[in-house]
This record gives sequence, C-alpha cells and structure tokens, in this order.
Amino acid sequence: MKKKLYTAIGLMSGTSMDGVDLSIISSDGFHEFSNILDDYYEYDKNLQDQLIRLRDLVLTKKDLSQNLEKLRELERNLTLFHAEAVNQSLKKFRDPIDLVGFHGQTILHNPQEKITHQLGDGKLLSQIIKKKVIFDFRQADIQNNGEGAPLTPIFHYILSKKINQSFNIKFPIGFLNIGGITNITKVINNSDNFQNDLSAFDVGPGNCLIDEWVRNNSYKKFDKNGELAIAGKVDQLILNQAIDNFKINSYSQSLDIKDFDVSFARGLSLEDGCATITNFTGYLIAQGLNHISQKDNITFLVCGGGRKNNNLVNCIKYYLADGNKINLEMIDNYNLDGDYIESQAFGLLAIRSFLNLPISFNSTTGCEVSTVGGKLVENF
Repeated sequence: MKKKLYTAIGLMSGTSMDGVDLSIISSDGFHEFSNILDDYYEYDKNLQDQLIRLRDLVLTKKDLSQNLEKLRELERNLTLFHAEAVNQSLKKFRDPIDLVGFHGQTILHNPQEKITHQLGDGKLLSQIIKKKVIFDFRQADIQNNGEGAPLTPIFHYILSKKINQSFNIKFPIGFLNIGGITNITKVINNSDNFQNDLSAFDVGPGNCLIDEWVRNNSYKKFDKNGELAIAGKVDQLILNQAIDNFKINSYSQSLDIKDFDVSFARGLSLEDGCATITNFTGYLIAQGLNHISQKDNITFLVCGGGRKNNNLVNCIKYYLADGNKINLEMIDNYNLDGDYIESQAFGLLAIRSFLNLPISFNSTTGCEVSTVGGKLVENF
C-alpha cells in the first residue's frame, strides 16, 4: 500500500553562519522523495557578527549559563529571521505545508559532556508561520550516548536508492559533505537494513578553518573558488607539524569547529596561510575517505559549500592513497543541488520524526539504540 506523502520545509543554518538554506520537499519518510523548491537567505552583517562573537565566547556549559540573556535575545532575532525566510518562500509555493524542520544555529556541541546547543525557538517560529515545527533534533541522540551528528546519513541513504535507479551507479555509494565540518556517509547496498548498510562519521574541518583565516586576515568572508590559496605557497614545515599534531585515531566522535584553530599558520601571509590550511584540511578529508572506503571501488558524491573550492577538492584528490578506487563526483551531476542537501535532509528528518521513525543509528552517531530525534510544537 502506498504511504502518505508529506510536504515539509527544511531549514539549515550551518557552521559557516552565513545564512539560512531553505528547501521544500515531498516524502513519505521511507523511500519516496522529491524536491520542490530551494532558497537561500543571507544573514545581514550585524546578525552574522553577533552569532560568530557569541559562538566564540561560549566554550563550556558554564559559558551558556553566564551568557543566558545574550543567547535569548539572539535566539529571538535568529528565529524571526527564519520566520521571515519561510514566509518569503511560501509566497512562491502556496500549497499546504505539513511540517517544518528547524535545525537552528549551533552555538556549542560537546557530546562528551552531553551538551549540544542550537539557537532556535521552535514555539515562536510555529506561532509566527502557523505551521507544525519540529526542532532540537540532536538532543535525544546525545541522551542515548550518541554523538548527535551527523544526522544527514538517513537522507543520503534515500538519495542513494534514487541515484542507483536513475543513473545506474553501483553500490557502495558515498556522500562527502564539505560544510564547516566535513562528514562522510557510505551506503553499502540497496537493502532496508540501516544498521548493516549505512555508516557515517565526521572526518575533520571543511570550510571552517579556511573561512576563519580569511575573515581574520582580510575583509573577505571566504576563499572564493580557492583563489587565495592558489595564489599562495604551502609552508611544508608548518603543514607537516600541523598534521603530526592533529591525529585522528578514531572516527567515533563528532566534531565541532572549536576542535580546530588556525594558530599553526600564524605569521604566514594571507595567501600562504590559505594554501597551507587548505592542504591541511584536504589531507584530513582524504584520510577519512581512505578509512571508510576500505579499498572498495566507490563513488563519493561531493556536496556542501566546500565543493566549490576547486583548490580544496584538488588537495583531497592529491592526498588520496595511491592505488585507491575512490572516485569523487559533484552531486550536481545527478540532478541535485549540492548547496541544499542538508536543508532537504532536515525536511526529511522532520517527516521521519513526526512518524516516530528513527533518524540516527549506532552506525552513524554511535547511539546505543536507533533514535527518534526532534521535538514537535504546534503553537497556533
């Protein structure tokens, strides 16, 4: 019997803190998926600066309590921004919306201390947009001794089936998402056994270090197309030291941008720093790809903003092990927009949460039992 299709909005504001990705999707929460609309709403400079300053200020649970008033004010402003984004997109799509998946803006993520804090008032958002809102997706996973991330693999799993059928790409199929942090998903085959067929983990920085270096040393926000890095020269000594000093012995822990810093590049020019940091990032991503591929012949579909940094993608390819069978392809080649995979995912996660279906698994976040995340609010 055909399952009911739900229409959902997914809202994603990532660690780059540059704005909100919004997607409207249709799905049954299981296998059926279609994308309806994608929009991007850029934060104004004042809101972005406030978010970055507060994130840099909040490093511990104690910092959360000490900055409670600032957090509440900024959460309200952030929620109002999301509400305006939703209302603007609903002028283009006038059919009924069943659910809104509201990720919010991560301020602190430390699963070892069972802390994950995303700014975003689901109750206020529901009141303004007059829709059912599902938010706070990570907390239940943390409470089940998971890492709270990555949460997109179940969506990658559904996409892998569509891509396999439409483009005849053979399993295993991989997804390389280069956002602020980079995460990897591997779908082994086309069965319905999530625990055995799906694996995922964070592998290291994505855009976060490059963006931070550029913001700290210029008036730009990021290294467009990797042009600054291409103009610079890698400091091999500093790069080798950075690689030696940051060893990932296990991929069982999720990562936050606060796990990294750009201090190792101190003293380098803007361009040389970009080149060195980009190579460091590319090296760590390649190590993660080698680890998850297990020498399989596998195509990884690259999504996220980092895929547009040609220099970074070339660095990843350079550092991949000799003789490996890893192929990197842009997900955009498969009728998908690589900018909106995560916002589409949170639309799907909202539907699964509403249907009381798990969104995280032992093989993706390390949670002890498959976990239904998210809190539903209907405040209108």
